[in-house]
Amino acid sequence: MFRILFLLLLIVPAAEIAILIWVGHLIGPLPTFILIVLTSLLGAWLAKKEGLHALRLAQTQLQNGQVPGFVLIDGLCILAGGIFLFTPGFISDVIGVLLLIPPTRAVAKAWLLRYFQRKIKSGQYHFYWKR
Repeated sequence: MFRILFLLLLIVPAAEIAILIWVGHLIGPLPTFILIVLTSLLGAWLAKKEGLHALRLAQTQLQNGQVPGFVLIDGLCILAGGIFLFTPGFISDVIGVLLLIPPTRAVAKAWLLRYFQRKIKSGQYHFYWKR
């Protein structure tokens, strides 16, 4: 796991820098900078909009006596998407937008659900309830 994380920490920033340099040569440094700032602002707006929607849905479910499990996973994807969009770079922007748009976020939610279910079944994650 740490080898994969180490490789990601090396490869992803290098790819981000390479793409930023390439786009900078293609459209110029100032338009590239403006594009990065605009994607961050758009990401902040979209993350706030989607996050507030998820929060309202969670509150409604709690008021109705339901556990907002799926909404929490939705919120996790929205948080990750917002973080990706705040990170400068075009690869992270694409990942962030995909995590914030509801149709593509559904794919990430399905993957996360399967991941959590596998971890719970294997006994790697434990949940304790206090009453």
